Amino acid sequence: MFGEPEFHDRREAGQRLAARLQRFAADRPLVLALPRGGVPLGYEVAQALGAELDVLIVRKLGAPGHEELGIGAVIDGGNPQVVLNEDVVRQLGIGPAYVEAETQRQLAEIERRRRAYRGDAPAPGVAGRTVIVVDDGIATGGTVLAALRALRKAGPLKLVLAVPVAPAETITALAGECDEIICLTQPTPFYAVGAHYANFHQTSDHEVIALLEQASRLKPA
Repeated sequence: MFGEPEFHDRREAGQRLAARLQRFAADRPLVLALPRGGVPLGYEVAQALGAELDVLIVRKLGAPGHEELGIGAVIDGGNPQVVLNEDVVRQLGIGPAYVEAETQRQLAEIERRRRAYRGDAPAPGVAGRTVIVVDDGIATGGTVLAALRALRKAGPLKLVLAVPVAPAETITALAGECDEIICLTQPTPFYAVGAHYANFHQTSDHEVIALLEQASRLKPA
């Protein structure tokens, strides 16, 4: 029988993550939250560390007729990067035309969110900085894998992944993609990210925009 959830809500999970990340405060890190669900946690981390907060927009590429089944992911940037799960693509017999069409569809959603969240403000620079990637949890890790690989190419001084909950095998698979992973709990069985929160309501665009605006007003000098 599944026990009590480890976290009350995203805010509490973010505060608990922040406590584990305090040693990075002196680095004046950049906190990059994966929207939408990672932003409430990223806000708590950024406030506790006196850090800059921004969003890192990544979209899952869904399988034909089964959008929840990820065949890869695409991340925003000057040269949008696609990371495919080649095994799944091969097993499902998915051709390059579908991958290209799905990539373009998700890039359109990335552009919509980027404008909604940032407006015309440019993304902060990553090169030479300590970067902390925050999400509300990880299941298979495909989206986070794309994010970490794209960020690594941008030349951060240190790349840290911070999440409250994920399966142990996913954390092991991601270990080589960044310098350090902070994961508060790795339950077995895992089920789903939302199963480990008492309150896991869907984060809205409005909430994301409000938190980013609050963070920008408190942005360190």
